Order: sequence, then structure tokens, then C-alpha cells
Amino acid sequence: MFRGEFIVTKFLLVPIFFTPILAEWNTRDYIRREHSLTKPYQGSGMSLPYWDFLGSTIVTSNYVRLTPDLQSKSGAIWNTAPCNTRNWELQVQFKVHGRGKDLFGDGLALWYVRDRMQSGPVFGSRDYFHGLAIVLDTYSNHNGAHNHQHPYISAMINNGTLHYDHDRDGTHTQLAGCEAKFRNFNHDTHLSIIYKDDTLIVSTDLDGKNAWKECLKVENILLPTGYFFGASATTGDLSDNHDIIAIKMYELDLLESQNKDEDRSNIIPSAASYEAPRERVEDSKPAMSGVKTFLYMMFVAIVIIVIVVLGIMWYQKKQEHSRKRLY
Repeated sequence: MFRGEFIVTKFLLVPIFFTPILAEWNTRDYIRREHSLTKPYQGSGMSLPYWDFLGSTIVTSNYVRLTPDLQSKSGAIWNTAPCNTRNWELQVQFKVHGRGKDLFGDGLALWYVRDRMQSGPVFGSRDYFHGLAIVLDTYSNHNGAHNHQHPYISAMINNGTLHYDHDRDGTHTQLAGCEAKFRNFNHDTHLSIIYKDDTLIVSTDLDGKNAWKECLKVENILLPTGYFFGASATTGDLSDNHDIIAIKMYELDLLESQNKDEDRSNIIPSAASYEAPRERVEDSKPAMSGVKTFLYMMFVAIVIIVIVVLGIMWYQKKQEHSRKRLY
């Protein structure tokens, strides 16, 4: 913001430098503080300016933890100010980590929705929502044709009538998605959500190289103004730490939008197309590891030995009883 203020001053004093500098400022530097969360977090205890909390969420000096690495936890953070900007970018610095190496879950979601502060079954927030969800799913509940690996990032637009089906990992309602292995990194991981000119672009920076990699791009997306940003996460039988480190919202409306004054507050969230759903295929039982196989075979061998020994003892006692009857 300081850079933006300097540029405006510079424009007033030296107009010739206005155009090239403002172009750079317009794309990255016009941050909206009322929609952003950055360190050092201002506030006391569970109170932060412009943000409310739900569930298991805790605030530390370095992160906002939505869930700890414990079973059956759910938490959320919600912006208190509605977004009245038509074109925007949301950059989220986050961290998902835990003790699990092969099994972990469930994941988190980033929201731009009508109704805030409502807990529910969709990664800690409500189902049948109005708006946009970007889902970072770490556990696969679904197999079959067109299957993908997890963790997986997907986008969903909902007008309040669609159900997010966890058993299908939301595949029958997602717009698009990509595989993204974002767990247990020592460096920072980032996600960018751009909504501009009715186009949704989601990108990641997971390698710590300060470079965005496009995950998905979907055109003909209609989102109203006046909705709220949020983030939520949940754990079940499997768990992870789900941390939000920073949220930065950039306004992209300064110059580009020709229909800047169009009222978008009452339009219905919609998308022109969705990915084709996948039929559910039951999971095949995973093969046991060598250690598990060895222990299983040892257990079976011990059971067989015990049965044989008991059988021999029973047979001997029966023979002894028969001899006593003869005498």
C-alpha cells in the first residue's frame, strides 16, 4: 500500500511516469487491507480486525491453525467485510503438515460465498452454499476411470442447489482441478485465486521458486459482489495441521473493467460447464507390506501349531481313557 501511495504522489508531481508504474501497481500492489490477513497479526486472543473464527481455530504469532493434527477437528476463519470488488485476486500462504506419511486428511477449502460463519460437512463449512469453493483435498474417497492422485485442488460453483459429495470427492460438481502435492514442505506454499472478466484462474507456488504454476482456468463464471472470503478445514479418522499464514486480496478493478459500474450484487453464481462425473468404483484392497505379511504368516503358523498341539493332547487323552475302560 505504501508503494501505491508513493506512485499516486509521483503521478501528481511527474505525470510522464504515470502509465508504466501504475500498470505494475494495478496488478499486484493495490492490496485491500480489510480483506487481508498478514503477520504480525493485530489483535488480542481470538480477536483480529476484519476476521472471525469458528471451531478449533487458534491464533499464534506465526500462523492461524484451523485444525491441529488430531482426529475429528473442524475450524474456520471468515472475513467480516463483504467484497464489493468485481475483479480480484486472493493470494493465500498456507501450510498442511502432520505425522501421517501414507494416510492423512481431510483437507481445507477457500471460500467466496454469500453466507459466512456457518459450520458444516464440506471441509468445515456448509453444504449447498452460494458462491465459490476452492477445495484442497488430501484424502481420496473415490476411484475409477479418470482417477487422479491426492492431494488434489478443485473448484466448485454453487447456486445453493448442489451437494458436495465426499464419497466422490466432489467430482460430479467440480469445474476443473489438478494434482498438487502441497503437504509437509519446509518452505512456504502459496495459492493464487484470480477472478477477472468472468474467468477463474487458480495457480500454485509449491516449489518455493516465487513462480506461479497454473492449476486450472475456467471461463464464463458468474460471481456476484458482496460475498465473503473465508477458509476452513476439517479432520476425521485421519488428521493434519491446517495452517493459514497469510491472506492477501488485491483489487483488479482500477482501470481494466469497462463495465465497472455494472451492478453485480444480485446475480446468481453460475458456471457454463462442469467436468463429467466419474462412476464410483470400489477400492481394491491394498496389498500388505512385507512386515505385515510376515507378521500375518507368523500369526497363522502359531494358530495352526496351537490347534495341532491341542488336537494331539485331546487324542492322547481319548486313547488313555479308552485303555482305562478296557481294564
